[in-house]
Amino acid sequence: MSLSPAFAQRAPVVQTFDLRVPWQPQPVKVNGQWQLLYELHVDNYAADPLQPKQLRVLDADNGHVLRDYDETALRALLGGPGMSGKKGDATIAPGAHAVVYLNLSFDEAPADLHLTHELSAARDDGTAVQAQGGQLTLRHGPAPVVFSPPLRGGYWVAIYDSAWPRGHRRTLYAVNGAVHVPGRFAVDWIKVDAQGRYTQGDPTDKNHWLGYGEEVLAVADGRIAAALDGMPEPAKVDPGKPTRVPLQDATGNYVSLDLGSGHYVFYEHLKTGSITVKGGQAVHRGDVIGRLGYTGETTGPHLHMHVADANVPLDAEGLPYAFDQFGWVGSYASIGDFGEQKHWLPSASVMVRRGELPAPLSVLSFTPPYVFKAVSPTTKSP
Repeated sequence: MSLSPAFAQRAPVVQTFDLRVPWQPQPVKVNGQWQLLYELHVDNYAADPLQPKQLRVLDADNGHVLRDYDETALRALLGGPGMSGKKGDATIAPGAHAVVYLNLSFDEAPADLHLTHELSAARDDGTAVQAQGGQLTLRHGPAPVVFSPPLRGGYWVAIYDSAWPRGHRRTLYAVNGAVHVPGRFAVDWIKVDAQGRYTQGDPTDKNHWLGYGEEVLAVADGRIAAALDGMPEPAKVDPGKPTRVPLQDATGNYVSLDLGSGHYVFYEHLKTGSITVKGGQAVHRGDVIGRLGYTGETTGPHLHMHVADANVPLDAEGLPYAFDQFGWVGSYASIGDFGEQKHWLPSASVMVRRGELPAPLSVLSFTPPYVFKAVSPTTKSP
């Protein structure tokens, strides 16, 4: 008995990945280029472990390849709860969930773009499998909100990097039945001097950190949505090692500012007893709302700032934003150089950036005329 041609030509069907982009991204300008940050969520529905080998980001309308990540590049982008955590191991186990943290750069703001993703992988026996999905449509929409500075003067270092495996960008929270990335665009602000030092004297004494006690400012007109004060500060700083607190206390003393239209600005780790505002109060850009402190889960005194779409620190999506202007004076070569208080690398000249989010590890001045000037320790305000 011969098989019908239709039956004989049927391709084998295999279980592979479910690919999803659960959050609608919005581009933001960083260092002169537009960046599109988003997460491709990957679930392995196969009965075997799968080793990702290649990811292509495609224009879904014409099949044009916009980005092509080989195995090495893809490995650096992978994270999430389904990964083993072992260095160099990118295998996704059966039933496991992983995340590809993507950051696409464009010379012009991307719009009217329909994206899809093609993920290739291999079984343990070397058999190749492939899945396509995670469709995403970018439309012309409102630009990111633009703020005045949250701090005065300088030098301030923008501590963040989307590539850090344990950074805010890659920290997922599922606390109320849905997973979110509240710190997608979070920046930790730490003050340094012209020599790259963030402390003067004993680094275990919070009072010797250059930014400790600095006034924190409202970045826009709005209304205080929440203000939590009274959480005590540890007696000593253990530089590089985070304080351990319950998850609900990770923010430390904090203020959230409601801008309307589903935008909330979060200021975290504020100094105990320094918050000058209360819930429901109207504030204007430049108003003092508190002081930089050392509360919650933190490795040292700094200001954590991010924008989210709900008035909850963890159960919300992080949104992009920009500053109206700042003076870019240099940058650190690596987070290791910053941690060792090495000299930062000055730019050839002070560059005024407008309508941008500062680049990772950039060193800024927030107060014109943005000139180079050695920063000497000053007496901290109470």
